Amino acid sequence: MNLESPTVIVNKTSQEVFDFLTKVENFEQLMPDSKQKFEKISDSRFLFQLKGMPELVLDQKESTSPRQVVLGAASDKLPFTLTADIVDTEDGKSTTKLTFEGQFNAMMSMMIKSPIQNFINTLSENIGKL
Repeated sequence: MNLESPTVIVNKTSQEVFDFLTKVENFEQLMPDSKQKFEKISDSRFLFQLKGMPELVLDQKESTSPRQVVLGAASDKLPFTLTADIVDTEDGKSTTKLTFEGQFNAMMSMMIKSPIQNFINTLSENIGKL
């Protein structure tokens, strides 16, 4: 299953957005209002829970400064990645687009597609507010 957020314009350079996204504690600021729990586990790992959803642990899998940050599920039960692609534009601004890729069976995909799309859209909107 592949889902994409809209591309958002950020009033920060790609390096500033990259630096923000590589500090896992900053993701708490991006979470939707339905966040029930957020906990930094290490410099590259955090746990979060949204209302009505199980706890998820994300690891920073890789990063390419200042263009891309890839997070992935720490558990093999729900294998997925969340990639932020960052592009410099002009005048100290950049754009960011989130891509979710996961390997799920058809039934699971049907159940989680809408909540995940809403989740990445919210993250993207909140990145745009930085």
